Amino acid sequence: MRRLLRAALATGLLVAAGATTLTLAGPAAADAEICEQYGSTTIGGRYVVMNNRWGTTAQQCIDVTSTGFSITSQQGTSSTNGAPVSYPAVYLGCHYTNCSPGTNLPMRVSDISSATSSINYRYVSGATYNASYDIWLDPSPKRDGVNQQEIMIWFNRQGSIQPIGSAVGNATIGGRTWQVWQGSNGSNGVVSYVASSAITSWSFSVLDFIRDVQNRGAITSSWYLTSIQAGFEPWIGGAGLAVTDFSAQVNGGGGTTPSNPPTTAPTTPPPGGTASCRVTYATNTWNTGLTTNVTVANTGSTALNGWELAFTLPSGQSITSSWNAALTGTSGAVTARNIAWNGAIPPGGSTSFGFQATHSGSTAAPSTFTLNGSRCTTA
Repeated sequence: MRRLLRAALATGLLVAAGATTLTLAGPAAADAEICEQYGSTTIGGRYVVMNNRWGTTAQQCIDVTSTGFSITSQQGTSSTNGAPVSYPAVYLGCHYTNCSPGTNLPMRVSDISSATSSINYRYVSGATYNASYDIWLDPSPKRDGVNQQEIMIWFNRQGSIQPIGSAVGNATIGGRTWQVWQGSNGSNGVVSYVASSAITSWSFSVLDFIRDVQNRGAITSSWYLTSIQAGFEPWIGGAGLAVTDFSAQVNGGGGTTPSNPPTTAPTTPPPGGTASCRVTYATNTWNTGLTTNVTVANTGSTALNGWELAFTLPSGQSITSSWNAALTGTSGAVTARNIAWNGAIPPGGSTSFGFQATHSGSTAAPSTFTLNGSRCTTA
């Protein structure tokens, strides 16, 4: 979970001083050992493994394999009502100027078409730790220093430890139910998802968690994904803990710009008619803002190959960000167009997009929607 700044917060060290102690090793062969405080190496020509012993002066060593790492020695201890002693991890992306080989991160969230990962953990008994999967985001394409938003997925928790902040409810993501915590560690926001029981192996969509945090108003689609990390936060002990296999991939093509229009032209029914479509408009609101998920369903017998959905926002609402569609207009008349990968909607199929907006009191939905020039029904 913790970047080097957490070491500064916990021990009073300057971030710059911690950064200058970073030791970079060469490409790792199987069973390469790292004991340096911030020592790191690369594996598979694609990922970085780091020791990241930021919260203790006691020894910690990791054994790096071709697909992950294991903790061979962890001598530090920390009070369970405080911060952990380290975050040994493997990652894709950029962490304090150390970027994984050939990474395409940072990438703007609106430009991401998919972000997936597969992870296998090995656990031990008798230690106090969490198995923490971290996702880092920032308003800028940051490659150094602390990011403004951290997403933590707690795959396992052992001992009397808890996430930063307080519990704010539950969420179902990836077919699993998670207890959600939200707060700040003093330098960045943190949203944590705690599994109800230990998960040892899972292949999942990282983007699903990013979208949930976005829907909570913590980030917008204009923010950047900077890194995806999997490791452990030990408080007491931890020798034998391992990430036995890790992979992650982020694909672009999730958005369009005026110079990169949709690749398919909308199939337009006769003007003024009733299109074979249905729109479901679901809104989550708070005092001055809202997020909306719009689902466009094809209720006809012919596939849609490209689409434009037009609607008028009620007075006082103004869009600040969007995802899964290219929007023209931020208030009043708005047109949402498909992006490269969601332009085809088969009969009986649907696609969704969303946006975040401010409001001055009215959170009502638009009264009508037209798809490719013809009116849709609403659910």
